[in-house]
Amino acid sequence: MRVMLKATMDTEKANELIRSGKLPELMKETLERIQPEAAYFGPIGGRRTALLFFDMQDSSELPPTGEPFFTQMNAEVEVNPVMNADDLQKGLSELR
Repeated sequence: MRVMLKATMDTEKANELIRSGKLPELMKETLERIQPEAAYFGPIGGRRTALLFFDMQDSSELPPTGEPFFTQMNAEVEVNPVMNADDLQKGLSELR
């Protein structure tokens, strides 16, 4: 299932990671592990936020996917199912 992971980082912790030079490597390792089909980064609600879109085969993937954001970035993490346009058309065609 395609999901969107939204990780909103704690400002103090993110500042610490930036000052120490650890944030780029941490994000690189995370992206290599998750292998998202798309990844976007920017301020949402005034806080550094990552939006990652990837295929989650099994719910057991949730702990290893989310924990680095929790434990290393003190982030608020949300994971939601999402669809692309093809998925939406397929789903809507089944409503008839």
